Amino acid sequence: MEKDLQKDSIFKVGKVVSVEGRTIKIEVDKSKNSSHLLYNGEIIRNISVNSYIKITKGFNRIIGKVDGEYIYEDSYFTDKNYTNEKKKIKRILIVKLLGFFTKRGFERGIKELPLINNECFLLDKKEFQDVHQFVGKADLPLNIGTLTHEPNQSVEIGINELFASHIGIFGNTGSGKSYTLAKIYYELFTKFKHEEKFKKNAKFLLFDFNGEYESKYSIIEEKKVYNLSTRAIKKKDKLIFYESDLLDKDLFSIIANATEKTQKPFVARTLEFYKKIFYSEDPLEYFQNILRKRVKDVYKMADKIKAELLLDYFREILPSLYDDDNIEIDLASDVDFNNKFGEFVFDGTYLRSNPESIEDTLLYQQVNRYEFSEDFISRIIHFLYLQLIHDIFSNRAANEHISPVINKLKSFHKDIDAVIKVVDDLDEEDFWDDNFFCVINLHKTNTHIKKMIPLLVSQKLYSEHKKHNRKKEKSLNIIVDEAHNILSYISERESETWKDYRLETFEEIIKEGRKFGVFMTIASQRPSDISATIISQLHNFILHRLINNNDIIAVERTVSYLDKVSFESLPILPTGTCIIAGQCLQIPIMVDIASIDKANEPDNKTIRLTENWI
Repeated sequence: MEKDLQKDSIFKVGKVVSVEGRTIKIEVDKSKNSSHLLYNGEIIRNISVNSYIKITKGFNRIIGKVDGEYIYEDSYFTDKNYTNEKKKIKRILIVKLLGFFTKRGFERGIKELPLINNECFLLDKKEFQDVHQFVGKADLPLNIGTLTHEPNQSVEIGINELFASHIGIFGNTGSGKSYTLAKIYYELFTKFKHEEKFKKNAKFLLFDFNGEYESKYSIIEEKKVYNLSTRAIKKKDKLIFYESDLLDKDLFSIIANATEKTQKPFVARTLEFYKKIFYSEDPLEYFQNILRKRVKDVYKMADKIKAELLLDYFREILPSLYDDDNIEIDLASDVDFNNKFGEFVFDGTYLRSNPESIEDTLLYQQVNRYEFSEDFISRIIHFLYLQLIHDIFSNRAANEHISPVINKLKSFHKDIDAVIKVVDDLDEEDFWDDNFFCVINLHKTNTHIKKMIPLLVSQKLYSEHKKHNRKKEKSLNIIVDEAHNILSYISERESETWKDYRLETFEEIIKEGRKFGVFMTIASQRPSDISATIISQLHNFILHRLINNNDIIAVERTVSYLDKVSFESLPILPTGTCIIAGQCLQIPIMVDIASIDKANEPDNKTIRLTENWI
């Protein structure tokens, strides 16, 4: 009992003098204005800004955090026999309530408010540890570092609470955000990589825009790395897609950069046309017969301008024809158009009046030489042209609205072929290659591929996961480093329609993915550039140094439970130090991220100029 009284006398710091909602003002005892206290031979840091304080209200223990303090002179000081002027000074703490203790431990939130004159105490060692106990009984711990202001207090976070959520890691370049991303996943993979159920049920996909994670040991050795490139180099990987994947209208619209209202329905019609042809008994004969019918339709047209446009499209589909001197022959060179009668003429015969003569024309005969290309995209381009011929002929579509999607696909064809390998549905090639962790390195790809591949792959894996995870045993974590590359709502290099489609796809994943076991981790230098919808759906935030005011405001709008001191610390956080807040913690904390083996670090060190200059 005497020991408890001694402890209370030392740990007591003052009393409540004001209660204004969550903001509490505490008058500090005049004997407790030193920076440190001595208890049981240990030096204890006294109450100050950023410290925790316990307010006792009966048997209830309410916990708050000191946001600020000020002093004023006691005008009623009358003790003339005591000459110490310091006794005139009253110290007031401004405290924001965080939570309270129950039998289960510390809980975030406000159950009840303190009363005036309630006594206030420093937290003892066990209470401080309880406040920083973030791992539930049914969860497993993940050690990520130590408290910045209490280096002896390690920080462990519950794996379920952190990874079964959307995570945002933000910070300026050089602040340590990529290192933190590598650290949390390194700890996770090291803990579970030998568990067979983990390797079977958990998949992790990382999009790497700067080649920071391509090395053999970066994060972890057991991984599949796709080093994609649109440059003219020999050694490069390709992503595995089944033909049935790309026959999905959404995925193919991504590849073709198709607009939502006009081009996407056209693409959908073409893909259905493609399936109909290839599911028939003799696809080539079927396709040739349709070509022949369309040739007859065009040669019977009276509209010369429209007919010549469609003839150009036939030239795109059919193989070239050469004479004996290897000079290319125009496939429509044997046919003229009589403007007076509005009719095509072949060898003196009017074709609309004599349609049987069409079968003798070069164009019609060349259909016999048509063969399907081995390249999937080339085949689809031919189908798109044939569908466009039909739509224009039947006045179902306007050429100026539809032809751009084919031209875009043709211009992207080389780039797409450089990074995607389309295999038959019967092939047994696996995107994951029997790994639970896959890195897609986009460092050597052009801007279009950098925007297209994350969208294409994420849409594919998300759709597959929803379809095959009805028992909710499997999880998929999509990790995007430098996320402003694909999640920015500010982009002048693409149309508004395409940008909206890209954002809507990722917004759907981040809004609906949790239900299906799909989670996103995004790391970025510019949170203010990222879609507000995506930022608002994040559950946990890891905030490194942010200097730009717009970025700080973007975070402040979203992380409403972050205290004033933490926000004001963002521009001056040292490298490797971050503020963690969210559902994985009861309270926001400032953490020094622990180190990982040098071999497992991301390759993003700043060049040391003087080492190369001397």
